[in-house]
Amino acid sequence: MTKLKAKKSKTNKKQTQESKKEDENVVVLPPVRMSDDPTPKQVKWINRQRVLVFAARGINHRHRHLMEDIKKLMPHHKTESKMERSKNLYIVNEISEMKNCNKCILFEGRKMRDLYMWMANIPNGPSVKFLVENIYTMGELKMTGNCLRGSRPLLSFDPQFTKDAHYNLLKELLTQIFGVPYHHPKSQPFFDHVYSFMILDNRIWFRNYQILSEDGALAEIGPRFVLNPVKIFSGSFGGGTLWENPKYVSPAKLRQAFSKKAANKYEKRIEQKVVYEATRPETAYPDIEGPEFFKGDPLEKAQEVLMKEVKEEDESMADSEPELPSKPVFSMKKAKNRPDKVIRRKQLKAKSKAISDQIKKRKHLLKKKKPTKG
Repeated sequence: MTKLKAKKSKTNKKQTQESKKEDENVVVLPPVRMSDDPTPKQVKWINRQRVLVFAARGINHRHRHLMEDIKKLMPHHKTESKMERSKNLYIVNEISEMKNCNKCILFEGRKMRDLYMWMANIPNGPSVKFLVENIYTMGELKMTGNCLRGSRPLLSFDPQFTKDAHYNLLKELLTQIFGVPYHHPKSQPFFDHVYSFMILDNRIWFRNYQILSEDGALAEIGPRFVLNPVKIFSGSFGGGTLWENPKYVSPAKLRQAFSKKAANKYEKRIEQKVVYEATRPETAYPDIEGPEFFKGDPLEKAQEVLMKEVKEEDESMADSEPELPSKPVFSMKKAKNRPDKVIRRKQLKAKSKAISDQIKKRKHLLKKKKPTKG
C-alpha cells in the first residue's frame, strides 16, 4: 500500500510540473487592454530561413528577368543591389550577415552570354557553383498555369538524388533554399504548386507546376532553367573542393570548337573547288567543232560521221599493212561491227589521254596559284 501511494504522489507531481510549464508557455491576455498596447503573439515561425538573392555586374536582361522570377517564387528572400565584379566573393558572407540571411543565391555573368549561379550556406558552407543553361523566363513562356503569390511549394526530387553522395548534398541544399518556412509572415499557409528537380544528362532540370486537382493534374507556370553543376566547395564561396564535375566543358571552349569546325568546312570547300577546276575539261564535246553540227537531221549527221571515221580507218590500215588477197565477205554484219569497235576504242583512248593531260596541266598551274594562309 505504501508503494502504491508513493507512485501516485510521483505521478501527481509530474502532472503538476507539466501543467505549470504549459501555463508558462501560454500567454494569458488581461481582461481589459488599452488600445495603445501591442497584442502579444504566439511564436510559430520557428524555421527562420532567409535567402539573399542578388547578382554581380555583367548579367544581361534575360538573366535579370530570371532572377526576378526566382524572387517571386521565394517569399522568404531578401534583395541587395548589384555587387562590383572587382570585389572578392568572400564579401558576400559579410553582406548576407548584415542582411541577417543564412542562405545566398548569387548570379554571376561572363561576357554578357554565360550565367553562373552560386548557392551557399552562410557562413560555414558548403557552396555550389552551377552553369545555368536553357533559360526561359515566365514572360517568354506565357504558360496557362497560375498560383497564388507567396504560397508554399511542394518539392519533388528525382530518385537519382539519393544514389550519389554529391546529389544528396545538392538535394539538402536545394530543399533549404527553395522550401518556404512554415508560418513565414509573407507566405500563405497552403500548397498550390510543385517544384520538380529532375536529373538528366548529368544536369538538374527545374520546372514549376500548378496543382490543378488532387488527382495529380498539373499545369506549368515557369520559369524553366537547367543547372549544370561545376564544383562543390567545403566553405562558403571558397574552400577545398569536395567534388568536381569531370564532364563539364566551359561554354567558351564549346564556342571555340564550333568555330574550328566552321573553319574546316571552309578549307574543304576550297579544296573541292581546286579539284573541280583541275579536272574540268576545256570543251564539253571535243569531237564537235562548231554549231553547224546540230543543223539538219541528227540521224543523218551521225551516219555521216561514222562513214567518215570508217573511211579514215580504212585508209590508215591500207597505208600501214601490205596488200593481201581479198577474202570473200560472208555477211554484212561482221563488216559493219568490226570498224565500229575499233573506232570506239580509239576514241576512248584519245579522250582518256586528253583528259589526263588537262588534269596534269591544271594541277601544275594551281600549285603555283594556291592561296596561302595569312
